[in-house]
Amino acid sequence: MSNENPSERAVQLREQLWTHNYRYHVMDDPIISDAEYDALMRELRAIEESHPELIVPDSPTRRVGGAASDKFAKVRHPVAMLSLGNGFDETDVRTWRERVFRLLGEATALSFTVEPKIDGLAIALTYEQGRLVRGATRGDGEIGEDVTANLRTIASIPLALHAPTSGDSASPLAQIPASIEVRGEVYMRLDAFEQLNKRLAATGERVAANPRNAAAGSLRQKDPGITAARPLRFFAYAVGPFNGIELRSQWETLQMLRQFGFPINRDARRFEDFEQAIVYCREWMQRRNVLEYEVDGVVLKIDSFAHQRELGVVGRDPRWAIAWKFPARETTSRLLEIVVNVGRTGVITPNAVIEPVNLGGVTVRNASLHNADYIHERDIRVGDYVTVKRAGDVIPHIIGPIVDRRDGSEQIWHMPATCPACGAALERAAGESAYRCINVSGCPAQLIRRVEYFVSRGAMDIAGIGEKQAEFFVEHGLISDVADLYVLTAEHLRDLDGYGAKKITNLLAAIEQSKQRPLMRVIIALGIRFVGEVVAQLLAQRFGSFEALMAATEEQIDDIDGIGPEIASSVAAYFRDPVNRALVAKLAAVGVRSEAAAAAPPRGEQLTNKTFVITGTLPGMSREQAAELISAYGGKVTGSVTKKTSYLLAGSDPGGTKYTKAVELGVPVLDEAGLLALIGAPSAIGDLSSREIQLPDTPGQMTFDV
Repeated sequence: MSNENPSERAVQLREQLWTHNYRYHVMDDPIISDAEYDALMRELRAIEESHPELIVPDSPTRRVGGAASDKFAKVRHPVAMLSLGNGFDETDVRTWRERVFRLLGEATALSFTVEPKIDGLAIALTYEQGRLVRGATRGDGEIGEDVTANLRTIASIPLALHAPTSGDSASPLAQIPASIEVRGEVYMRLDAFEQLNKRLAATGERVAANPRNAAAGSLRQKDPGITAARPLRFFAYAVGPFNGIELRSQWETLQMLRQFGFPINRDARRFEDFEQAIVYCREWMQRRNVLEYEVDGVVLKIDSFAHQRELGVVGRDPRWAIAWKFPARETTSRLLEIVVNVGRTGVITPNAVIEPVNLGGVTVRNASLHNADYIHERDIRVGDYVTVKRAGDVIPHIIGPIVDRRDGSEQIWHMPATCPACGAALERAAGESAYRCINVSGCPAQLIRRVEYFVSRGAMDIAGIGEKQAEFFVEHGLISDVADLYVLTAEHLRDLDGYGAKKITNLLAAIEQSKQRPLMRVIIALGIRFVGEVVAQLLAQRFGSFEALMAATEEQIDDIDGIGPEIASSVAAYFRDPVNRALVAKLAAVGVRSEAAAAAPPRGEQLTNKTFVITGTLPGMSREQAAELISAYGGKVTGSVTKKTSYLLAGSDPGGTKYTKAVELGVPVLDEAGLLALIGAPSAIGDLSSREIQLPDTPGQMTFDV
């Protein structure tokens, strides 16, 4: 908390929060991140709790958002659309649970619903005699905006309620209510958001910073035709006032909404045991980075409406629910400089140097800017305040500038004309976004990156060589290509900082040992475009040696099941190049394996005619080992999910594209134990069905908007 006078600081915080509320809820143009906003709100709450005399009726802690826009007619909600209290770790959630039991009594039997929390735009839909008559945004929680015409364009919002299917005439679900207000969220899927931004950039329009802003901006268009052209979706999670039915719980409400024809998130769960709810929350949070929509947490609610009424509301938050927020992965910082890096294939990549900022528990100083087109399409300038996003463990990237924070000192950036490492001219092939240094054999930066890739764990796996050592070898003229690593001697390494006699001996031994890596790993190490583990394995299996592979035609390579024409063209082009052919011959001359080992006899036929795709990090084996295991039992591994794929084998941090494709095509998704169960391995526990990973087929959230 600040050391300023509490009264003065409270005034400052209220003014800041009012401003940011207005920009977020009315302008759809926030200039700070959710994490920064939460920090301001927590500070004001702390002051008001310590000094109750400073609380004013219109404090942001007493309210639920900002004023409605003047673009649309105002609508007063018959019952306020509340927000939620936030928990930022498991301790906060357990504290909430203890508070609930203190209020209701320790002996109270409670059930809990757990629901994903999508970051979208909260709305309320009013139905009379089963027909949609009005749709409004949340606004400040009490007064929203009438956007009925625009909401009618969203296909997932029913214009008329579906007749319930319950066969029990006494059930509250047996009839359509005379009137009901359905509450939910309008949102945009990540793939749709990216496509929308591409279209906006192509026409010179301002791109959206994130899917939530894109959804809000699309819904609040004066012309419903524009909204209709935007890829908006809706899910329902609660009800406001209703007449003609009886509802007893949140879970019952969700089932009713589904019967009425509303999309509901199928990841919602009901638990009678709090510890089971906590376990589910932990498990669900691990999927954050593979979902097809933005999620900023999960919500726990007391299921019973009777208990909800007894607990009531305090300030702006209901006591009967809490949002367990994910660690922040989006914030703001200042762009200090744009530098360019040279990759192993000559691609020139711009990267941002930003003011250090904490993001998800990590201090971030650098962020990706993708390519020059990305920078210019979003009008990102040196000196801008920018939105920075970090998803999972990948490098953070810049989403876009905060234009309203510009002061005129910002500078437009341009891609340099020459390579910063060797001075060669940069070229850009037609139809490509990347600039490249054309000095393939003479650019020291490219050689350093090629060495790093060659010695990496997934390739030749030479321990003791990294970026520092690669730079030393190149800068001192010790190597001119990766094959020269195998002619290094102790004399060459004596001047390497930190390398004594024992370390030099170990490094030379690691280099020598790498000569026995299988042919598939050597193919990977060459760094051929589009060639990873799966393609390298297919090439090694099909041709068996570098001699045969270099003699193969593009048509022969393309004929391999699992390799398409683009990959085949890249592989054939690589081996047509005399420089590359000379490198392969040089590697063979120094003793690196150039032929595949004799195939091991099959261990079984359990996977015969089964095709697998592998993604993510497996707990007990590498992806290469998994591919070998699948082959040993008669199966086949390919690089992309298709209708012919039998299973997607997924570990932690899997690729979102493969996950999404598997879900769309109905391809079963297995973990490592599921694979072992298929082949009947002793370590497999349980049957196959219990090892399948259940993925969402209906995105959604059931909570209040924050």
